[in-house]
Amino acid sequence: MIRCIIVDDQPLIRSGLAMLIGSQPDLEVAAEASDGDEIGPLLERVEADVVLMDVRMRRRNGIEATRDVVAAAAARGTTTPRVLILTTYDLDEYALDAIRAGASGFLLKDVPPEELLAGIRTVHAGNAVISPTTTKRLLTRMAEPAPPSPAPGEAALLERLSPREREVFELVAEGLSNREIMERLFVSEPTVKTHVSRILQKLEARDRVHLVVLGYKAGVVTA
Repeated sequence: MIRCIIVDDQPLIRSGLAMLIGSQPDLEVAAEASDGDEIGPLLERVEADVVLMDVRMRRRNGIEATRDVVAAAAARGTTTPRVLILTTYDLDEYALDAIRAGASGFLLKDVPPEELLAGIRTVHAGNAVISPTTTKRLLTRMAEPAPPSPAPGEAALLERLSPREREVFELVAEGLSNREIMERLFVSEPTVKTHVSRILQKLEARDRVHLVVLGYKAGVVTA
């Protein structure tokens, strides 16, 4: 069972999300919060796997609250709940700030219900999910005005990878899913998952979002 916490200052949104999550046999709502400043104390009492976090809230916004979630878990020495940002505002700054704060996902509130449910399961599995329109703009933004020069530290880090892992890493950095990589390389999906898991460990990356960022810093992806 995937235990979720909903953090949103609009009761109607919280209610709708709770009904959607509660309709799934493998998901449950562990708690709700109406502002970002409630999440820290809440996590001291309630165990959660995924936090669905709004961005704009009255007292403490979702980006700051995401940092609180990560910091609190580090202080307790426990596993950090995965944070999935849900927002009405499709702004690059929000997505970038969310990733830097430690979020594993960034979706718009108007996504179809099945995509939101899939997003919850995706971040719980240790992967990342970002709204497709946001991803495209972020990648374009990171590639402009000119392809970045490889950063020595990140480039050296890639030497830890085997040739096949390097190949999988480059495809992940381009934004391909496991299934797309499977079809590109003519291997099984479990094999791709194994490679991705090893890449995450070797590069000390938290999730696929960080692999994309690392790919740009290392000069692997330039457009």
